[in-house]
Amino acid sequence: MISRGDFLVKESIHADELKTKILSYRDRERVMDGWLKLRFEKVLPMVMKRTGIDSWVVACHEYNEDPVLKTLTPCAMFTARRLTILLFVLKGDEVKRYSITRPGVGLDDFYEASWINQKNSMWCTDPEKAETQFECLARLLRENDVQKIGLNMSTDFAFADGLSKTLYDEMVADFDDDLMSKIVSAEEICVGWLETRTEPEMEAYNGIMQIAHGIIDEAFSSRVVIPGVTTNRDVKYFMLQKVIDLGLESWFDFEVSIIRKGVGNTDKEDIIHQGDMLHCDVGLRYLGLCTDTQENAYVLKYGETDAPDCLKKVMKDTNRFQDIVISNYKVGRNGNEVLALSLAQAKEEGLNASLYTHPIGYHGHAAGPTIGLFDQQQGVKGRNGTYPLYDNTAYSLELNCSFKVEEWGNTSFYLGLETDILFQDGKVYYLAGRQENFHLIG
Repeated sequence: MISRGDFLVKESIHADELKTKILSYRDRERVMDGWLKLRFEKVLPMVMKRTGIDSWVVACHEYNEDPVLKTLTPCAMFTARRLTILLFVLKGDEVKRYSITRPGVGLDDFYEASWINQKNSMWCTDPEKAETQFECLARLLRENDVQKIGLNMSTDFAFADGLSKTLYDEMVADFDDDLMSKIVSAEEICVGWLETRTEPEMEAYNGIMQIAHGIIDEAFSSRVVIPGVTTNRDVKYFMLQKVIDLGLESWFDFEVSIIRKGVGNTDKEDIIHQGDMLHCDVGLRYLGLCTDTQENAYVLKYGETDAPDCLKKVMKDTNRFQDIVISNYKVGRNGNEVLALSLAQAKEEGLNASLYTHPIGYHGHAAGPTIGLFDQQQGVKGRNGTYPLYDNTAYSLELNCSFKVEEWGNTSFYLGLETDILFQDGKVYYLAGRQENFHLIG
């Protein structure tokens, strides 16, 4: 992996180079399926050992998929097929993987096909031993003599609450008292599986972030913005269209707002003028991994070659809050602890700060410790706030600082920054750098 320091010069790709960096669909499938096999070898055994749960069941119907299902199946399997059941059993340093579903749905290279003698189907070869999917599951659990059966039920993490009540009732109807006594929540398996990144994923994440930076660089430039003509919504839709044209996907509706002298922050559509600041919030998905980025631009007035010093100080102060937050990242420390320590230190340094950082990975607002929410600066309730930080995880460092700038007409506003970071070996790395200077639009 490329070694990168804690503080980086921001890196991006020139707009003309973006297309050449994107793999074909077939090559993406090859990369992502390779990553999945590695994750089964490295991540899943580690997570199951850490939780002390030796079996994990993921069951869902087609078009009512469990949130973790797509992360456990190859690219060619877009959805569950009818009723899909996957069973994972920890055996020493390995995890046995069973597919309890119809044959020919693309799982053969990743799972052991286990529902062979299907009751009431064309695949039934021995009517006396034929079984339903749930009977097959119960049999495999007994044959493997499992001690704990992890089911996806959680009050705090939506990612770990994918088992429907209907399927739960059908499943346990075939469990005896011994199996019933072994049922536990698989919450920490789900979260650990989703949040942990392998070496190839961590290495690739830097390049994925460069793509996001490249799109913003182009949007926040005179190639797109004509002051007095272009609106903030024009810039938003330019970036959304750019993502589509590159063969990527956005995971939320982008936002471009204006910060104007004498007005402050506004997200209503308006024409961009000289002297405005622009703020964007952009998130794309590539190779199964999400980005989430907020950056800022300044529209130069006639005679200006840089943003005013008072606004440059605003950027510097917000960067300082980023420094404070990442200094509080420690393995084992939970999200609420990072939140409280960071806000206290910011207050001591005279910063009016707000912190709402979240994990990022397969999902934009992903599984793992939540470090503040926009409307919960006193701490996040439940396991989301008390879940600990682990190595080899990624976060969207999302925050803002509020200001009232005398030199800018006593205007009150906040400046938001968001950049993705990697937490590896107890250190924080900015993926493709962070914004330390305004994009300048002439």
